Amino acid sequence: MAEITKNWIADKMRELMKRKPIEKIRVTEICEAADIERPTFYYHFKDKYDLVAWMFTSDAAGTDVLSVRSAADGLNKMKREILFYRRAYEDQSQNALWRYMIEYFVSRYTHLAKEKLGVDTLDTQLAYSIRFYCTGSVGMTREWVLNDNITSAETTVKMMFSSMPENMRNVLFGGAVTQTRPNNT
Repeated sequence: MAEITKNWIADKMRELMKRKPIEKIRVTEICEAADIERPTFYYHFKDKYDLVAWMFTSDAAGTDVLSVRSAADGLNKMKREILFYRRAYEDQSQNALWRYMIEYFVSRYTHLAKEKLGVDTLDTQLAYSIRFYCTGSVGMTREWVLNDNITSAETTVKMMFSSMPENMRNVLFGGAVTQTRPNNT
């Protein structure tokens, strides 16, 4: 039941973000649009930024971050919901989505690297490479959503994978770079 309510609130937030930026939306408006009381909202989310982060995480959770096809599908979904993602990525507040997404992807790649290496802690250089890559990838995704109407999602993902630090690529892909290099097309 909680998941249904969260999805309902998220749908109403998407509708509101079609009309105005996140910083201009109040929790009261979200509650009115969803026909819920404020305590219901705060039971599920700590604030509107937490709601938007949950929305993104829900969308991204099914993405295989090591698959060009899966990651491109995720970017294509962003293009289909371009107004929501533009508004989310335009936000420069302390709780901006893109800042949250860096931490989200650092956590995902760190978990994958630990799993592949069979360790509990990553060496400092690999941890740095993961943070470096995720910061750049989220930044480039943000730029793609806000400014790029030409480059395909698949090409964008291939370029990101090709830009992955070598030590990170070796751990995650076993050194295989041919599957991550973009085609010349």
